[in-house]
Amino acid sequence: MVMHQMSVFNIEDEILKLKQKKNAIILAHYYQDSEIQDIADFIGDSLELSKKAKASNAKIIIFAGVRFMAEVAKILNPEARVFIPDRNAGCSLEDSCQAEDLAKFKQKHPNHVVVSYINCSTHVKALSDIICTSSNAEKVINSIPKDRPILFAPDRHLGNYLSKTIGRKMTLWNGSCIVHERFSEKNLVKLKTANPDAKIIAHPECPEVLLKYAHFIGSTSKLLKYTEGNGGKFIVLTEHGIIHQMKKANPSAEFITVPYLERDGVTCINCNSCEFMKMNTMEKIYDVLKNEKNEIIIPEKLRIQAKKSLDAMLAIS
Repeated sequence: MVMHQMSVFNIEDEILKLKQKKNAIILAHYYQDSEIQDIADFIGDSLELSKKAKASNAKIIIFAGVRFMAEVAKILNPEARVFIPDRNAGCSLEDSCQAEDLAKFKQKHPNHVVVSYINCSTHVKALSDIICTSSNAEKVINSIPKDRPILFAPDRHLGNYLSKTIGRKMTLWNGSCIVHERFSEKNLVKLKTANPDAKIIAHPECPEVLLKYAHFIGSTSKLLKYTEGNGGKFIVLTEHGIIHQMKKANPSAEFITVPYLERDGVTCINCNSCEFMKMNTMEKIYDVLKNEKNEIIIPEKLRIQAKKSLDAMLAIS
């Protein structure tokens, strides 16, 4: 009797085979789960990923992030086929600023330069004069003549931070990121008291009440760079997916996440993650690569309109 050994399905190996076969690359945001970051061809923040998508010669781009990021890849690289592992991976900031509402707001402020944070829909980008990310926002704002009023959308916390840092008054859209807005000041103070030697680092999407405690404020890539080195202790006020790369760059350091607000007397310890980012999984990446589903399709006229604001950003960056 001949025994046949059953082959073991290794999802990482299968993804790598499909990537090579189909001339595909995987771009992943820092907020993805660690196994997705480890299999990605490139990991970065929104600005870095935008540049990588534009420069890619791959036929297929699998974007492990949220929908607006995959749309940016398609806008900047229309020759590539762009796919997202989960079509429902949205963004609370994008949801907070609908294009029809922004269009009405623009009519009330006709002389304003519209600067939109990259966390917005393609339709909002098409209504914007220039896009920014948390990495290049100061440079973008400073590029606008001081006699021109600015309408900043959709993140009011980032806009408020920029306004105070640069000293530039702006009209702010009332949007926010659910991940960064839910951190608890009470729990941050508890951690600060228990760890007086720790440096507090924060993303500018956090409310001002949290940013006032920070030793350093910056985009995900800037937070990562700040923590590079030998040892140390850091209290991290952003999505915890970035800690995977922080530990790689500084394995002897200690990274502490801040619990969210207490609800019904219970403090959520492991809730500081983006539910949309975490919709992506290795299984969904494999499925998309194999079956070429969840492709990002943008009408050409809309793509060209949206590309103008992104090109304006990239020209400065």
